[in-house]
Amino acid sequence: MGMGLRNGFLLILSCVVTLSLSVWGRPATFLEDFRITWSDSHIRQIDGGRAIQLVLDQNSGCGFASKRQYLFGRVSMKIKLIPGDSAGTVTAFYMNSDTDAVRDELDFEFLGNRTGQPYTVQTNIYAHGKGDREQRVNLWFDPAADFHTYSIMWNHHQIVFYIDEVPIRVYKNNEARNIPYPKLQPMGVYSTLWEADDWATRGGLEKIDWTKAPFLAYYKDFDIEGCPVPGPVNCATNSRNWWEGTAYQALNAMEAKRYRWVRMNHVIYDYCTDKSRYPVTPPECMSII
Repeated sequence: MGMGLRNGFLLILSCVVTLSLSVWGRPATFLEDFRITWSDSHIRQIDGGRAIQLVLDQNSGCGFASKRQYLFGRVSMKIKLIPGDSAGTVTAFYMNSDTDAVRDELDFEFLGNRTGQPYTVQTNIYAHGKGDREQRVNLWFDPAADFHTYSIMWNHHQIVFYIDEVPIRVYKNNEARNIPYPKLQPMGVYSTLWEADDWATRGGLEKIDWTKAPFLAYYKDFDIEGCPVPGPVNCATNSRNWWEGTAYQALNAMEAKRYRWVRMNHVIYDYCTDKSRYPVTPPECMSII
């Protein structure tokens, strides 16, 4: 994941995740559809497996992933982020093909802040092994005061990152212009909570205040609607899947208006305009929504 997601895990951090997973309309408990990726001693189930608690301490981090992968669809969850001084922490929700050189990945990374500073969300997209497509948005609300819905919509036409149904990022399928687009590799769904104070807050200038630990974040209403892999052979190519419908092939007028508002008022970094990294504007940045 972008900008150091796989660094060390050194803070005390716990969260509660309430799962209401829906694949083909079927509710699930945690162990039915997810697996612990590390430190099972730091994850405990709550409410009969419909919720889990994650603990991240100075000895180990923790996280989980879906047992199955999915090819196209929508993934969403409600998250209440760490309140107060959360500098140096990262809460991540992402999809990943679990491949190396040619991996595909769609990232939400919530970057902690000092009290009184805006929370920043970073998105990144890897397609056919090429990443470094970071964008950062300062949120226009306090994400620690209440739950908000974070979603990734992925179909043959576009990838859209949403917050409370407000699009904050769009990546169009421009394969006709030889621009990579993830469409061949299924991806799993992951969530991790960890310490990254060497880069997460103001480029690493703000370090974790350990006196504020433990840090708490909460997730609930985790939903996946998509084509599971392995699963029905023709699911991913079925144009009758609701997420492939005309209404989801481009932003509608209201979504486009909201997207322009976000771009004008809340984007604080966009790789597309970073001439120090990209003297020549990347071709995908030239696409028109």
